[in-house]
Amino acid sequence: MNDTPKTAAETHMENLMAQLEPGSDRYRVLDVARRFKSSWVELGEQLLRVNQGSLYQHWGYASFEEYCQKEIRIRKPTAQKLTQAYRFISREEPQLLAEESPLKSVPDYRSIDLLRQAREEHSFSDADYATLRQTVIDQERSHPTAVKCFKSLAPEPEPDGKERYRLYKQALSAARRLTDAVEQMDDVPPGHRDVLRDILAWLDTATAAETESCEKAD
Repeated sequence: MNDTPKTAAETHMENLMAQLEPGSDRYRVLDVARRFKSSWVELGEQLLRVNQGSLYQHWGYASFEEYCQKEIRIRKPTAQKLTQAYRFISREEPQLLAEESPLKSVPDYRSIDLLRQAREEHSFSDADYATLRQTVIDQERSHPTAVKCFKSLAPEPEPDGKERYRLYKQALSAARRLTDAVEQMDDVPPGHRDVLRDILAWLDTATAAETESCEKAD
């Protein structure tokens, strides 16, 4: 006998289920949500159906987000990750959903979502994606380990306007110091001095342009 106390969310869903016809769409989603911890794949599949078919409207909810929050008791980011992870795994790794899959269990939906982000949002190289996939799927590592792997492989984001301005100013200051030092040296080939002067002039112009751009943005 399971003596584990029920959560408020479980009690809420069971009360709703008692008022519904067993086997109906709404009943089935609630039943799967109640067993969420042991079966995120089922819940992701059912929520995708609810969202794509706008079934929540028939049940009195104005939006998918409202339905998830009030009836299933999960937040919008969680619902998004569940549906996106299910869509991704069914398209990219369908073998994981097969009953004869050699894995003990399907990886954490958050780890699957990291794979989706690597493929769809962050443009990982094929080699880096393969490394992350090996961590998540082949090695069945924990989600915190998958996060560390993801962060170590993720491409650096493009700097925003203020960050670009800071980098240009930093480079200009360094170029000026280097140029001043080289100008005081007698044995530096003239061609090297010319290269440094060209770099300094380019950075000076580029920094001025970045300054103007930041001022306009503000």
